Amino acid sequence: MEVVKIVMIGITGVLLALFLKESKPEYSVYLSFAVGICILGYAVEKLSYLFESIKKIQEFLPVDEKYVLVLLKMTGATYIGQFSSSICKDAGYAAIAGQIELFVKLYLMVLSLPVLLALVETIHNFLV
Repeated sequence: MEVVKIVMIGITGVLLALFLKESKPEYSVYLSFAVGICILGYAVEKLSYLFESIKKIQEFLPVDEKYVLVLLKMTGATYIGQFSSSICKDAGYAAIAGQIELFVKLYLMVLSLPVLLALVETIHNFLV
C-alpha cells in the first residue's frame, strides 16, 4: 500500500506543478523539488530495513564488511545521483543533469574496482 501512497504523492505533485506552470513557472520547480524530497524521505525509511537485512546476511555468510560497505555506497550514490539529475532536468538544465549522471557512473566504476580486484585475485588463486 505504500507504493500507492508514493504514486499518489507523485501524481498530485505533477498535477499541481502543471497548474502552477501556467501562472508561476518558477514555483513548479520548487514544488517538484519538494515532492521529490518527500518521496526520498519515504525511501530513506526503507533503508533501515535494508541495513538490518544485510547485517543478518553477514551473520550467515562470511562476507567481508568492506564489500558490504561498498555495496551500500554504490546504492546511495545511485539514488542521490538519480534524484539530483531529475531535479536538474525538471529545472531545464539537462546538460548539468548529464554531467551528474556521467560522474555517478564513473564513481560507481571506481567504487567497484576493489571488489573486482578481489574477485580476480580469488580466481587467480584457484587457478594457481
